[in-house]
Amino acid sequence: MTATLTPSHTAARPARGGFAQLLHAEWTKFRTVRGWVASSVGAVLVICLVGLLATAAGNQSGPEGTSALPVGPGGQAVNDSFYFVHQPLQGDGTITVSVSSLTGVVATDPKSSRPGLAPWAKAGIIVKDGLDQGSAYAAMMLTGAHGVRMQYDYTHDIAGAAGRATREQPVRLRLQRSGDIVTGYQSTDGTKWTEVGSARLSGLSATAQVGLFVASPSVEEKTGTGTGFAPAVATGAFDQVDLGGRWSAGSWQQRQVSDGAGTSGSYSQTTKGQAVATGSGFTVTGAGDIAPVVGGPATSGVRTIENFLVGAFAGLIIMVVVGAGYITVEYRRGLIGVTLAASPRRGRVLVAKALVVGSIAFVLGLVSAAVMVPFGGQRSESNGFPVLTVPSGTELRVVVGTGLLLAVASVLALAVGTILRRSAVAITVVVVGMVLPYLLATASVLPDGASEWLLRVTPAAGFAIQQSVARYEQVVTVYAPGSGYFPLAPWSGFAVLCAYAAVAFAVAVVLLRRRDV
Repeated sequence: MTATLTPSHTAARPARGGFAQLLHAEWTKFRTVRGWVASSVGAVLVICLVGLLATAAGNQSGPEGTSALPVGPGGQAVNDSFYFVHQPLQGDGTITVSVSSLTGVVATDPKSSRPGLAPWAKAGIIVKDGLDQGSAYAAMMLTGAHGVRMQYDYTHDIAGAAGRATREQPVRLRLQRSGDIVTGYQSTDGTKWTEVGSARLSGLSATAQVGLFVASPSVEEKTGTGTGFAPAVATGAFDQVDLGGRWSAGSWQQRQVSDGAGTSGSYSQTTKGQAVATGSGFTVTGAGDIAPVVGGPATSGVRTIENFLVGAFAGLIIMVVVGAGYITVEYRRGLIGVTLAASPRRGRVLVAKALVVGSIAFVLGLVSAAVMVPFGGQRSESNGFPVLTVPSGTELRVVVGTGLLLAVASVLALAVGTILRRSAVAITVVVVGMVLPYLLATASVLPDGASEWLLRVTPAAGFAIQQSVARYEQVVTVYAPGSGYFPLAPWSGFAVLCAYAAVAFAVAVVLLRRRDV
């Protein structure tokens, strides 16, 4: 970028004034260069335009009638699909069952299937605050490959004992409700009970729906082109059901909660869920999942916040150009001597420049994200694509994080520009070190291991601040950069970028103080 910089009386005052005057002088210098101002405004437009274009193709082919995903008590999008045998419990009480088997079937294609059990297939008992999707719940269950678990409110998972159930050695489960507290127990003999965990379900209805359930998410399968997911159905055998408390005896009802299995499981429309009474128990068949919605191949039709902010890398490149040019233009035109003569404390000059360019970049990133997140979400939903709802705190972190990402990248470019004194070289170094690894990793050009390595050790780790999808042990998906998952937590990844910027800035200050200009 070519910029014309003319020294003024404003730039000369800080020699006798304080840091505030130096900061004002640098701000005046920035806003009087039309190329920098135009580029900064262009960064906002580019972020928004690329975000719209990235979702335009999909929006043209969205499935008609797609409804919004249900939202759990924590504010996140959830799957809430299972087969339910239930009745209302008046106030406090208990339900105890004996699970003697859990088997499954995997659909290899629409017309055939094979025996198979999803690792996170579930058969157990549940206390649920109504039949609406997304309502609060607590459940004790036997899983396909992870033993006994207590799960509640979609995101919470507590491990119990490992093992499988057999008719000779069934798994016994119990849930006890006392006010808003639901406690889960397990037993091997029906006499000695071990507490697995407890959950507080705030506002739990006085007449909660309680009973047996079975769910089965899709099964992960390796294919010639990568990882796929095959629909699966599970069947649980409950040999005995014991109730304690005020129950409506003999009033068991059954139903499929939701029309399908959501995004982490696929309910076959040709294999309906069902429950068959067997003496004092039931045999229940069902599919779907009770879990948070995550990213990955199983949710290819669901938009995430990151989809609307994919243009951030393009806006970041523009701000890198601005940040590097903010110092290198003074070297190129021989004006750095004037600036340093006006403020002999050279470190303060660089700090003032960093505050100016960093603040501008932060505001631009913040505004872009604040516009694109709600607008992109509304646009996608109106065209038939559900948007993965996240807690308000996560959304705020992504929006503010986009501004922080651009701000620190701009300061990094400023520091590298000070070190190298050449705009083109400085821009290349920052783009190659930060943007290129990000693009290679998220575009699935490299193997997952290499992609994760790049996103750990390069400044590209900072893009993790934009991650809105979370990892959950109890949900199977492809947790890889290509699916929106970074190897480092959002703030940890951002800290890596900050460390690079801090080191570069410290080196720049030292060199600015020592070198002749």
